[in-house]
Amino acid sequence: MQAVEKAFFTRWVDANDWKKLKSQEKIDYIRVLADIREGLGMPVSIGSHICYHPSDLIDYLNALFETEKEGVVLESLDGESKVLIEGFISGKEFSCIVLQDSSPSPKERGGGGEARRAALALPPTEIRKGKELFDYRSKYLPGLSRKITPIDLPNEQIQAIRKECERLFYALSFDVYARIDGFITNEGKIFLNDPNTTSGMMPSSFFFHQAAEIGLNPSQFLTYIIRTSLAQRIIASKNSGVFDNLLGSLDKSIKADKAATTDKIKVAVILGGYSSERHISVESGRNIYEKLASSSKYQPIPVFLTGNADEHIMYQVPVNILLKDNADDIKDKIENYKVHDLLKLIIDECSGITNKYSSKNNLAKPKHLTYSELAKMVDCVFIALHGRPGEDGAVQAQLEKVGLPYNGSGVDSSQITIDKYRTNEILKQNGFMVAEHLLITEDAWNANKNNVLNIIKEKIHFPFIAKPVDDGCSSAVRKIKTVEEFEAFAKLIFRKLENLDSPSAKLLHIMEKEEFPRKTVLLVEELISKRDASHFLEITGGMLTKFDKQGNVIYEVFESSEALSEGEVLSLEEKFLAGQGQNITPARFSKNREERQQISEKVKKTFGEVAKLLNIRGYTRIDAFVRIYNVSRVEVIFIEVNSLPGMTPATCIFHQSAINGYKPYDFIDNILNFAFQNSKVSLNPDRV
Repeated sequence: MQAVEKAFFTRWVDANDWKKLKSQEKIDYIRVLADIREGLGMPVSIGSHICYHPSDLIDYLNALFETEKEGVVLESLDGESKVLIEGFISGKEFSCIVLQDSSPSPKERGGGGEARRAALALPPTEIRKGKELFDYRSKYLPGLSRKITPIDLPNEQIQAIRKECERLFYALSFDVYARIDGFITNEGKIFLNDPNTTSGMMPSSFFFHQAAEIGLNPSQFLTYIIRTSLAQRIIASKNSGVFDNLLGSLDKSIKADKAATTDKIKVAVILGGYSSERHISVESGRNIYEKLASSSKYQPIPVFLTGNADEHIMYQVPVNILLKDNADDIKDKIENYKVHDLLKLIIDECSGITNKYSSKNNLAKPKHLTYSELAKMVDCVFIALHGRPGEDGAVQAQLEKVGLPYNGSGVDSSQITIDKYRTNEILKQNGFMVAEHLLITEDAWNANKNNVLNIIKEKIHFPFIAKPVDDGCSSAVRKIKTVEEFEAFAKLIFRKLENLDSPSAKLLHIMEKEEFPRKTVLLVEELISKRDASHFLEITGGMLTKFDKQGNVIYEVFESSEALSEGEVLSLEEKFLAGQGQNITPARFSKNREERQQISEKVKKTFGEVAKLLNIRGYTRIDAFVRIYNVSRVEVIFIEVNSLPGMTPATCIFHQSAINGYKPYDFIDNILNFAFQNSKVSLNPDRV
């Protein structure tokens, strides 16, 4: 009954159960219910009454259950009218992309005599779930599931899956491509239960993941899709002249792009790392790679960085390894590199496609690189790393030694901004507002815990924020409400072994597979509150730097985004992954448009002054709280400055730059242009 209710987007709320919930428990319950991925979504109806906002729903239920003794049914206005019930299939779950071969020779003819193109199934991917169902979180959050390509089966069974998917492609008269999902039982029986005429196109989706196995990067695969679609429209259209012209134009562009490869600017995109933000770094790096790969100006080369603080280990990676699940999966595939024997056959079968669209070295073996070797290969570097290394200036120092231009701020500025305590001290000394803060060392904590707690109670007060002092944003950030929670936090962050203490992790609500770094120092910060301001909000603001004609650095500060979190602090997923957080751009400083803009200009001016003080270069993202009393009195309280902002497709810096007229590629192009100019300027510091 619960499963059918969930599928219909309805929910029975029992009156007695509701009354037993505490105030915060009601908020948590409705928060999940209002989330379309796990609950009903909003708005919902209760009989003839409609609630459009979660807080209104809580108020309505509280009032209703004063008299209603049984309970009520909540129903989403966007619910379903039919539910499909299927028999459970026990076995391996897979997904397979099937392509229409665009080569001119038809493989067979349809019943009507028309020429039909050959269907080519790509290597099917096995879905290994972290739980029973492959839901939204399992699909799109790094580390919650794994994609195994090809599926872990004997070659004969893999080929049987491919053959069945190709057969269904014909049976349903698919054109161009399809994504077909299914199961194979332990006895080898194949069920195809979900054919799709299109596919999800997230950077790490099956669509791109499988195309990469035959050597196509996302831009090349999309070009194939567009060209093959145009060819199909010519067959289907009575007025094919328009499509003929488009097809001819596209073919010229494809040919010109391949011929221009040697003239493009070679950019090493460094992604990965070894911090708790390495998976987000991979998402950022893939996005940068894809944007540059689709340009006529740049030739991106993916470089995966691993190792530790003492040694950076780098590899040039092929596109199929670049699009693996996450940083740990990429590292594993590099260290245990091998090519599945069946993949060689599939690659050969798809050669008619790849010869036209693919690039040289797309499937080359991973190649170990030193910084010196990198300098001989590329013209510049885009550092897509967050936390350490990258934001600490360590990679930048190595690139400067070999003379490679790079994005973002220099070594000195990066070494300051990675240290949140040092950054806040500098800002405070220069008259900017920051949260009250304390450094707590492992030695001081172990020597006298009570003394540390007394200092915190005296200078900071409960509740407060605890976090690493020198890691990227949102890593192990927690709101601490009690002594017990802080003791648990200290126990985890000061631990000697990698495994987490289970009671402490449970007390701090650390989710499954969430990483928690080990440190010898932690930062305690005052919990910034509204106080007596009329309006209070958390914001994040980006900017871009340029040189004027005199060689001076100027700061183009974007409209800030208002950051909304589901929990007590913004998580990594909410900041960087699609569908996981809400960023409202521009921030809602005031309901009055004119007043909003006046306040925004004050905030932007303050952000620019901070960036200038910290010698920020290229671009940055600054996080802060804003207290608004009136138009003339606005307080900006700084949290942290990020010298290498996240560059995932969902990050709000792209929303902000778009307001100023930059498409995502344009924004990245400007960052790289500044990198080249800054490299020349750095040779003559008197110009700045």
